[in-house]
Amino acid sequence: MNTIGEIARRAGVSRSTVSYVLSGKRPVAEETRRRIQAVIDETGYRPNASARALREGRTHTVGLVIPPAGDRLTGTQLGFVAAVVEAAARADLDVLLSPSGGDHERSFTRIVDGRRVDGAILMEVRLDDDRVTRLQQSGLPFVTIGRTAQPTGTAWVDVDYQELISRCVGHLADLGHRHVALVNRSAHLVAAGYGPARRALAGFTAALTERGLTGVDVCCGDDPAAGEACVENLLATDPAVTAIATVNEAALPGIRRALDAAGLVVPRDFAVTGVAARQPAEDFRPPLTAADVPVEEMGTQAVALLRERIATPAAPPGHRLYRPPISLRSSTGPAARRFS
Repeated sequence: MNTIGEIARRAGVSRSTVSYVLSGKRPVAEETRRRIQAVIDETGYRPNASARALREGRTHTVGLVIPPAGDRLTGTQLGFVAAVVEAAARADLDVLLSPSGGDHERSFTRIVDGRRVDGAILMEVRLDDDRVTRLQQSGLPFVTIGRTAQPTGTAWVDVDYQELISRCVGHLADLGHRHVALVNRSAHLVAAGYGPARRALAGFTAALTERGLTGVDVCCGDDPAAGEACVENLLATDPAVTAIATVNEAALPGIRRALDAAGLVVPRDFAVTGVAARQPAEDFRPPLTAADVPVEEMGTQAVALLRERIATPAAPPGHRLYRPPISLRSSTGPAARRFS
């Protein structure tokens, strides 16, 4: 394999002179530059990624900051990863995955301070997120999937969980449901100020007041077993509940099992709706009436916004808030059927 050392030997110059030609960092006499270029052309030498980055001041790599590696990613989270990777590939960019949180802060620090990437996309954003503050202070271009409580001055894409859960509750109210439950994300995420969980709760509470309903909100871990236990307990402690709205798509299979075990037929006896990626919604039985999170579009838009931030960092940061319509499937029906 040809190396800078071999190029230097054949051209009769020092390694540093070859590096200067490749990087353009210092002027090199035209005759010397031509001699080095002739050797490069003759040998077919291609500088590696590090040399390319040195020459262009770019790594052609973006960082994607994901939840801790030990956590099981939800379908939506995996969808964001896939969408970002595919969109980056179309733009001839590599993606460096970096877990954040728990024991992985050093990985995030390397993304921020190591200049191994041209920019970063940050997932799973909290309302008050010190990672966003660190990225702002670093000067590294970045985009968030999700947004802080005060997102002015940052680039982001997000789903309007507050509005969408409010619509879900309104849909249930229109069907005659008077006592409904919100199955939220985990208590840990709610306490940590995780944006979707907090905004979903705000939307649920506001919709109850607006529609004159009674309701209960419960936290639930992001897995089927937690969903099953959560709904079993909900039915035991609050049997008046006739419908659930949820933002916890990972819990959906367990929610289904708990309703089956209680002998409740969906939607005849019990209604389920919420905000979820399309695939988990369609996999629910019967298919879930839901606001489908446009995962692919959001991941693609996040990459587009990041490319804009990298190319023109002084331009106002862009953002987009998604409010997809509720896709009416088969998991919701009139409340009267349960008690007729």
